[in-house]
Amino acid sequence: QVQLVESGGGLVQPGGSLRLSCAASGSIFGIDKMGWYRQAPGKQRELVAQILSGGITNYAESVKGRFTISGDKAKKTVSLQMNSLKPEDTAVYYCTIGTWSNMYWGRGTQVTVSS
Repeated sequence: QVQLVESGGGLVQPGGSLRLSCAASGSIFGIDKMGWYRQAPGKQRELVAQILSGGITNYAESVKGRFTISGDKAKKTVSLQMNSLKPEDTAVYYCTIGTWSNMYWGRGTQVTVSS
């Protein structure tokens, strides 16, 4: 059974940084994408950052230049370095690992940006 566990969330002041990490257990064959989504209260879940096979990365416009995603398919880990955090970054962040046939999700970690 595949499980993804996120860590690194918490409370941070505006302008601060956090690093989210995610590790998967269980067998996952043919990973072709790894990413992070977030969901703020009252809003739809949105893609924050994604890394595809070949190292291609995609970012939401709102986080470009501030967030950096990295992943290791062999280790089944994915991280998100978040700098210059803003109150609007407050949300539950979910990591994902995808193959051609499945998308696995973590349970989420809360990130709160507030003074």
